[in-house]
Amino acid sequence: MSDETAASAGSNETLTVRDNRTGVEYELPIADGTIRAADLAKIRTDETKPGLAAYDPGFVNTASCRSSITYIDGDAGILEYRGYPIEQLAEQSNYLEVAYLLVHGELPTKEQYDLWEHEITFHTFVHENIKTFMQGFRYDAHPMGMLQASVGALSTFYPESRNIFDPDNRHMQVVRMIAKMPTLGAWAFRHAQGKPYVYPDNELSYAGNFLAMLFKMSEQEFQADERLIRALEVLFILHADHEQNCSANAVRSVGSSEVDPYSAVAAGIGALFGPLHGGANEAVLRMLRRIGSVDKIPEFIDGVKAGDERLMGFGHRVYKNYDPRAKIIKKACDDVFEVTGVNPLLKIAVELEKIALEDEYFVSRKLYPNVDFYSGLIYEALTFPPEMFTVLFAIPRTSGWLAQWLELVDDPEQKIARPKQIYTGAHQRTFVPVGERST
Repeated sequence: MSDETAASAGSNETLTVRDNRTGVEYELPIADGTIRAADLAKIRTDETKPGLAAYDPGFVNTASCRSSITYIDGDAGILEYRGYPIEQLAEQSNYLEVAYLLVHGELPTKEQYDLWEHEITFHTFVHENIKTFMQGFRYDAHPMGMLQASVGALSTFYPESRNIFDPDNRHMQVVRMIAKMPTLGAWAFRHAQGKPYVYPDNELSYAGNFLAMLFKMSEQEFQADERLIRALEVLFILHADHEQNCSANAVRSVGSSEVDPYSAVAAGIGALFGPLHGGANEAVLRMLRRIGSVDKIPEFIDGVKAGDERLMGFGHRVYKNYDPRAKIIKKACDDVFEVTGVNPLLKIAVELEKIALEDEYFVSRKLYPNVDFYSGLIYEALTFPPEMFTVLFAIPRTSGWLAQWLELVDDPEQKIARPKQIYTGAHQRTFVPVGERST
């Protein structure tokens, strides 16, 4: 929105700022609850010095883009994809349909969905040289490192992907990446176990095929329990996108250089690899094991209040209410444990949640369970090792990353990411030859 448009929206849609250094007042347009950071640059002490800038480590209160993909109301505990509540999508939809919604902006018709499903299914296989590439990793290589490298390598197999302003070409790369991520993720899993890689079975559903590539051994066909497939579909839907989080920001930042989407998504995988982003559910499992039993929860709670323990899986940068995804995952646990048997840590988790939600210490701090609190229990019940948890996050998040990338490419306001800095180093030092430098 231009300054003129903002001004025409109403005389009150402005912010008056008085610079006490100069006594000059500035009127800054307000649009969508924000002011443009560039407008702050107009505020300066004289024309020879740079204008005012905002200092915001971690983008705590800075909007970096306009987006119509995901809406979050953290205070109310609301999450919507393209306007559809996450609860409705998790109950009534499947992952491929949600991926279509994120990428295209609307739910597909029956004909559109059938074509989309066919395209995804057709492209699940990867080039044999990718298989050779993955087999070159050490036996103990982390699956996320393998996934990141393999996705980045795909750009060399599809050099036309650099032509990002061709809509048909963009669509093909989106299809390829969503289709191939389960294959790459499953192969990383098998590699760590020293087992042969399993090729995709295009007779199976998206989630069913992924489970088959993970766990198939000598049987002619592998068919996972439908309850497990459905639980995995739900987890995929819940993790498909989450607004401008660390990895989405990484995809947009790298993508702003107009690089191919494989390189941009590889950057997102790298961000997700970090323990502060994708590794929280593993930390929850470690916490539950450390507690050990229900009768030790009060002692643990006291330790949290004293600062000696950390309550993992509670609280969120965005949500100041119960994470809506956590409620859905908690229900999915029941279906999974019907098949696998109840994880003994579940009783500790349920009781810990109950106590924390009734304790004024946590309630006053708005520390509610988030998506990571129960997801690790499901992944562990499905016999995934902890190092695979972030891979299971990255596979569904690919559709969200690609939706963010597509939106970036078509946004005329976007520029290459280049934040300002506050320089804190020395000035005008004189170079001294190495032989004359003192210790």
